[in-house]
Amino acid sequence: MKQFFKFLLASILGVFLTFVIVFFIFMGIIASLGKSDPQPVAENSVLHLELTSEIVDRSSDNPFESFNFMSFTSDQTIGLNDLLENIRKAKLDENIEGIFLDMSFTMAGWATMHEIRTEILDFKESGKFVVAYGDYMSQGAYYLASVADEVYLNPEGALDFRGMNSEVVFLKNMLEKIGVEMQVIRYGKYKSAGEPFFREDLSAENREQIQSYMSSLWNTVLKEISEQRSMTVNELNNIADSFQTRTPEGALEAGMIEGIAYRDEIMDNLKVRIELDDDKEVNLVGYSKYNNAPLPDSLLPVGKRDKIAVIYGYGNIVMESNNDLSMGADRIAKALRTARKDTTVKAIVFRVNSPGGSALASEIMLREVMLAREEKPVIVSMGDVAASGGYYVACYADKIIANPNTITGSIGVFGIVPNMKELFNDKLGITFDNVKTNDLADLGSVSRPLNRMEEQIIQEQINRVYETFINHVAEGRGLPVSAVDSIAQGRVWSGVDAKRIGLIDDFGGLNYSIKQAAELAETENYRIIEYPEQKPLFEQLMEDFGSVEARFMKARLGNAYPVYQRIQQATENTGILMRMPYDVKID
Repeated sequence: MKQFFKFLLASILGVFLTFVIVFFIFMGIIASLGKSDPQPVAENSVLHLELTSEIVDRSSDNPFESFNFMSFTSDQTIGLNDLLENIRKAKLDENIEGIFLDMSFTMAGWATMHEIRTEILDFKESGKFVVAYGDYMSQGAYYLASVADEVYLNPEGALDFRGMNSEVVFLKNMLEKIGVEMQVIRYGKYKSAGEPFFREDLSAENREQIQSYMSSLWNTVLKEISEQRSMTVNELNNIADSFQTRTPEGALEAGMIEGIAYRDEIMDNLKVRIELDDDKEVNLVGYSKYNNAPLPDSLLPVGKRDKIAVIYGYGNIVMESNNDLSMGADRIAKALRTARKDTTVKAIVFRVNSPGGSALASEIMLREVMLAREEKPVIVSMGDVAASGGYYVACYADKIIANPNTITGSIGVFGIVPNMKELFNDKLGITFDNVKTNDLADLGSVSRPLNRMEEQIIQEQINRVYETFINHVAEGRGLPVSAVDSIAQGRVWSGVDAKRIGLIDDFGGLNYSIKQAAELAETENYRIIEYPEQKPLFEQLMEDFGSVEARFMKARLGNAYPVYQRIQQATENTGILMRMPYDVKID
């Protein structure tokens, strides 16, 4: 017995010591990944931008947010807010001679890339150089690279310039095989949100709207490339039609690049530009390191009491959310309320990057926007997507500012009620029975199909929400209800078309929106404060550990993970929704 207790105590002590050691190692990793004190970069440095990680609106202060604990690798995202600040900082930094755009592909939407492009063009006004290089370049990567003074490709690379394509995944047949019927009830002939669940192909209306906004995006991209490359839009279309850029030689002959080179030759090019001796290495300063470089005096917030609040609303609109990956009404409404009540906040910029979601959650956030507008200017800055519920929450702002490449509109409503009777009864052998006190007590049950009366009730609710939607837009935008109805019907628009029909006021990115907010607030001496407030690091880490299942599924399913997510959201987001027809991914 004595030996037993000896070994038991030894085991407990061993576990305790192991825990202590792991804890200190863990805290050491956190300390090493966290931001350190500002460190100036060396003279004759070049800002090295490898924009191959996912670019989101706001950086997370959690160093483990994108850390994969199964593979012990990190897919750290890039915050657009920090990226734009770094480019502005580099423009004023005497130690930064230029920018090296080092990319093969980009994980960002077209509107996000437009904002980055705009900031780099502003950087070039300083007289500093921008050189772009890729072993291979996707279409999006080239769109960014085209702002450079010179663009180069690897001798064995290619420039993927073939025009835009949008592919929609239809799930009807798969759902039928497993015995699930998605009962979709909607308002608006263009509100195609449910089509993947009950069709095998695009409806005529859906095809029309996709062709319209995709052509608008493509024309904007071609126009902006043509301005930088001194080529006509027709020339660029001809190059895309023949896929002339499939070889580096073809891209060079077409005038899309300045040269074909290996990476070491690009380094030699940079040495010449900064007049560096041959025996010395170019000091490339990466994005993460440059985050810790000091801000120039003009960008420092010291002594600036006035504030512009930037509130980030990203992702699917839901009632509750515990992070920046979805747009929770609880967090966003609280942020809007806090900014409204803070007398030092002179204006609010509401950054919306969302395809929509819950109608009720959208209404809760819109109410806070309306209350805030009564006390101070409210500007909405639209990201890649601000559609359906994403437009709903924006419509009462003093100004709505988007990029030409923003996807917006989709003013329509739909509801989904899954009917899983066949799956339960025939596939799984599960049956249901119930006792109820009233006829509609089991309305919304997934164990049977809706009856005619239930469909009528849901349709009436959807019609009512749609009427509320278009009336909000009409009042917020100062348009007749009939005019809003004619451009609504669930139709999706590009930023260019949205401005033409009065859904937005102006073109510009987040920085432009902040300047507009400051002008409306009549303040020049201000600093930026961001909401929702991010949770303490330890709390974020605990939540990360709780998302192991999602990480595992993402790792295992790879490119099929978005389809899995879509099915999961369809079963979770029952009821009345204001959401984009699908997840837009335009290559």
